[in-house]
Amino acid sequence: MGVAITEILLKKEIDIDFLKGRTLVVDSPMWLYQFLSSIRQRDGSLLTDSKGNVTSHLMGLISRVSNLAQQDIKLAFAFDGKPHKLKLMTLEKRKEIKQEAEKKLEEARKIEDYDLMKKFAPRTSRLTKEMIEDSRILIDALGFPVINAPSEAEAQASYIVRKGDAYALSTNDADALLFGATRIVRNLNMAGKRKKMNSLSFETISPDLVVLEENLQHLGLTQDQLICVAMLVGTDFNAGGIKGTGPKTALKLVKKCGNDFGSLFSELKWEEYFEYPWQEVFELIKNMPIDENYEMKWKNMDEAKIMRLLVDEHDFSAERVKSQIDAIRKSKETKAQKGLNDFFG
Repeated sequence: MGVAITEILLKKEIDIDFLKGRTLVVDSPMWLYQFLSSIRQRDGSLLTDSKGNVTSHLMGLISRVSNLAQQDIKLAFAFDGKPHKLKLMTLEKRKEIKQEAEKKLEEARKIEDYDLMKKFAPRTSRLTKEMIEDSRILIDALGFPVINAPSEAEAQASYIVRKGDAYALSTNDADALLFGATRIVRNLNMAGKRKKMNSLSFETISPDLVVLEENLQHLGLTQDQLICVAMLVGTDFNAGGIKGTGPKTALKLVKKCGNDFGSLFSELKWEEYFEYPWQEVFELIKNMPIDENYEMKWKNMDEAKIMRLLVDEHDFSAERVKSQIDAIRKSKETKAQKGLNDFFG
């Protein structure tokens, strides 16, 4: 998922206190995939309820929201809409990769190799319509805005940040910069640890802030040139990019060509890698459909609805869910009281 240009970006490490009192709009699919990849049992299998329904995403969601609410961070959640035909091609390729991982996972299970099971299981993660709908229901019941994008959640969230209705977008993908997000916050992980890619070990991480304007100046690029760099490396709309072209090489090539993108893609033989013109990808990224009439409204929690979804339908511990609800409520009350004190003080 995403575009692999992170290594050339300026990133500023921040602590969680930096985000206190700020509004973040969440790339919801990214969060949910993260939960499905990381919240698993010893053998790599997902958490499920008594009916066999996956619950890892809901466990991650209620836990992270509770933690961030206690840190006085205000959240809104953007969800994907209908994927563009070019994105569908990429999704099909990812499906093939998942199928291959499933074969290796099954082989690991046969020999009861738990290390291999834990290695391959996250690569098989699938986000179903039912998981997405349950997540929407939970977020709405918790009182947070749910914004449904016409197409890409990151594009919609980027627009919200650009409009000033949120400070930054919470995502680990750099795609949001291509869509014009002025700021993204990466690694918003309260546990402080993340599984290393293609490894069984973990690394300690901290949130970091990526500011679009600072990076354009640092890289010496325009917004259009940044999009071209990403296209050379590979985006969700032209998976794989131009073979052998990493982010540093792509940066040099784009800076050398200036704004003559036609000559650049012609010289690199774009047509040998993709059956559609480079202009189609470029224009799609620049003009991804968004909803200009989105609503950012927070409301009171529907505690009965939360308990019904998590406890009655998915067998969560009532005591644990109630404690998380209490933590969120307490954080809201504390914030409200602080606002009154500031007003009268």
